[in-house]
Amino acid sequence: MSLSAEAYDAIVVGSGISGGWAAKELTEKGLKVLLLERGKNIEHVKDYVNARKAPWEYPHRGRRTVAMEEAFPVLKRDYALNEMNLDWWASDEDNPYTEIRRFDWYRGYHVGGRSLMWGRQSYRLSDFDFEANAKDGLAVDWPIRYADIAPWYDHVERHAGIQGSIENLEQLPDGQFQPAMPLNCAEDKAANALKGHFDNRRRIIPARTANLTQALPGRSPCQYRNACWLGCPYGAYFSTQSSTLPAAVATGNLTLKPWSIVTEVVYDKDAKRASGVRVLDAVTDKSTEYKAKIVFLCASTLNSTWLLMRSATDVWPGGLGSSSGALGHNLMDHHFRVGASGSLDDWGLDDKYTFGRRPGGFYIPRYRNLFGDKRDYLRGFGYQGGASRSGWDRAVHELGVGGDFKDRMAQPGSWRIGTSAFGEMLPNHENKVGIDEAKTDKWGLPVLKIDCATGENEALMRVDMANDMAEMLDAIGASDVHTYDAGYSPGMGIHEMGTARMGRDPKSSVLNGWNQVWDAPNVFVTDGSCMTSAGCQNPSLTYMALTARAADYAVQELKRRNL
Repeated sequence: MSLSAEAYDAIVVGSGISGGWAAKELTEKGLKVLLLERGKNIEHVKDYVNARKAPWEYPHRGRRTVAMEEAFPVLKRDYALNEMNLDWWASDEDNPYTEIRRFDWYRGYHVGGRSLMWGRQSYRLSDFDFEANAKDGLAVDWPIRYADIAPWYDHVERHAGIQGSIENLEQLPDGQFQPAMPLNCAEDKAANALKGHFDNRRRIIPARTANLTQALPGRSPCQYRNACWLGCPYGAYFSTQSSTLPAAVATGNLTLKPWSIVTEVVYDKDAKRASGVRVLDAVTDKSTEYKAKIVFLCASTLNSTWLLMRSATDVWPGGLGSSSGALGHNLMDHHFRVGASGSLDDWGLDDKYTFGRRPGGFYIPRYRNLFGDKRDYLRGFGYQGGASRSGWDRAVHELGVGGDFKDRMAQPGSWRIGTSAFGEMLPNHENKVGIDEAKTDKWGLPVLKIDCATGENEALMRVDMANDMAEMLDAIGASDVHTYDAGYSPGMGIHEMGTARMGRDPKSSVLNGWNQVWDAPNVFVTDGSCMTSAGCQNPSLTYMALTARAADYAVQELKRRNL
């Protein structure tokens, strides 16, 4: 092993949504920051090689092949496996893991991480979420409330660029929004038709997404191309590359090192602090140690926990942060792939069509177990959906030849509306991860073993998730209404959370209310692993806000010489 003399004020592990924000905030506050990414670099615009390709420019029209399915046995389980952005998903062969119970782990190992491929739905949590564990007597209480994080939601929304509408909903706080992308004509009619039903508790609103509707410095508004997952040359959606990384680079305080696999947080037993990190070069296999005053772990939920478990094992056999017994436990996701759809053929919209390829549809905020409603399960769910007209591709299901057939296929098809519900998964100590010392990855490092499943609470919730939407569609006058449950396995939501939760007591949590590891207060963990409960809202906006908040606190503590 070669020991580097390089030292920094701060080290950030991981360059995705959380890591990009940590790098931006810390460099802008004057710290010299080393940003470590285990995968390759992807440069904004230049490396979005498929962003403007037409379907016929791909050898297999953008779809998957048998060879791809053999090489990606996990990724093939869902939509993520395709020819268009396969290079942005981590290799299943190089990065295996052990499934005690099925867990679909979809990863992006490159600069920007999954901020390049995320769905961009951006919603705040509310005190209904931050108070839920305490009120239900479940797991542990969040150490913060909405008032603690609200200013940081404001801060990150202004920089990231979140479009949305002001709704004044207590369970879904409004934010610092750019003008909302309007509902299309069918969705708007559905929203108006729903008013007056269900005591006005259920509401269709425009989806809130990290897609610009007004320009920000260096970034242009959304072009309605529906190609976000290929990288946006216009910078119209939030990603590390389009937003936080340029800001960090502009300070002159950032050093970015791709191909750097952090294998250990180095712990100083005498100082009771981390002194830095140990890094394996993914290309040369050489190890290097970098030193810093503070360390931010933003490697994504499961990788940050893996790293903690491999650190300071001479002090705590379970790893850094394991003294409470909570490290590795309470893995959560959002369960979905259940809902309903219906036809709008009788709505008189035959002369209407949609504009462009909008990157978001509508949202129905949570209403269950709120405001006096009480179900036979805890927590609730929200819906993400949209209305659209079928196009020429419906011809795949038709039998026909000749001019009349061609004429019909040249016209839009029927209007339909549909949703998938996203439901909260409860924290459960038995949903856990550990290290499988018997299996290694491409670099000879032991891999994670994951043991996670949904329970009775989620099963009961899924009944409402399907039937409630059918009720709404019936109420607004849709026809041919069908419910569905396409099945779900943990991980499919790509919202993995928990395993290094925040809390109020070092005896029952890994992190305190500032995202500091109780056992090493100069180590901060601000990715999804810090989540104490999941809510039903997409979590990435909360990661951004928690990261910015923790970075501000870390710099204050450095100035006070407490770290």
